Amino acid sequence: MARPLRIEYPGALYHVTARGNARQDIFLDPEDRHRFLTVLGLVVPRFHLRLHAYCLMNNHFHLVLETPEANLSKAMRHLNGVYTQAFNRRHGRVGHVLQGRFKAIIVDRESYLLELCRYVVLNPVRAKTTRKADTYPWSSYQATAGLANAPPFLTVDWLLSEFGKQRTAAQRKYRAFVTEGMRQRSPWEQLQGQVLLGSDRFVARMAPRLQDKRGLKEIPRRQRFAARPALHQLFGVRAPLSPARRNVSICQAHLEYGYTLSEIGHVLGLHYSTISRLINSQGR
Repeated sequence: MARPLRIEYPGALYHVTARGNARQDIFLDPEDRHRFLTVLGLVVPRFHLRLHAYCLMNNHFHLVLETPEANLSKAMRHLNGVYTQAFNRRHGRVGHVLQGRFKAIIVDRESYLLELCRYVVLNPVRAKTTRKADTYPWSSYQATAGLANAPPFLTVDWLLSEFGKQRTAAQRKYRAFVTEGMRQRSPWEQLQGQVLLGSDRFVARMAPRLQDKRGLKEIPRRQRFAARPALHQLFGVRAPLSPARRNVSICQAHLEYGYTLSEIGHVLGLHYSTISRLINSQGR
């Protein structure tokens, strides 16, 4: 099994998901959900996390987490491990509850935190589990919107501060913001390399953190090279390169940035075997 890319640093913000083993449900009834939230409520302060949003679906969960201490993997291992033990003990089961490793996407706070938190709490609406976010009890929406008391492990102040200083007015604007989200495009359309959600400037800032991961073959190629430039940037689509410069860029695209021969050939209108010959000729 491929190992997902993990980039951890102080202050990192993540969208974290974990799914049930073999796509099975990980919450069989409300008591399971209460137990998960209890465990989450212990993990957040223990690892000094900031939880901005969450949503529990039947066979997976979403968390928007900030890690002041660069300890996401430790925190998630503890959360998933303790919940698995509680689930198996309660239902008389053994073995895996969650499928493999959790998935974590690094998020640009300035550009996408608000939009991402909205996306997370709208999951039940998109899945047609409920008609409106405010009727679903297993997400952070009600607490952030002022419809229920916020649990101690949930940080609502940052989100609400984006809508104004007066709390009641901010909660009202937040509710309108979430409602409007059903008509907006998914933020995942801007996902880069399966692991980065942010502006071009943010992706450029992350590039040095990705650099030393490129030699780890067990990590999927698209994740190892998440911050690489697009092929059209390398080959100057608007101002075509000379043959010699093009051949150098072909080698760079394949050897430094991990593009496949087929991907390069598609952009240049050449067969992948031609790309292979050009790379070999450059190495002589």
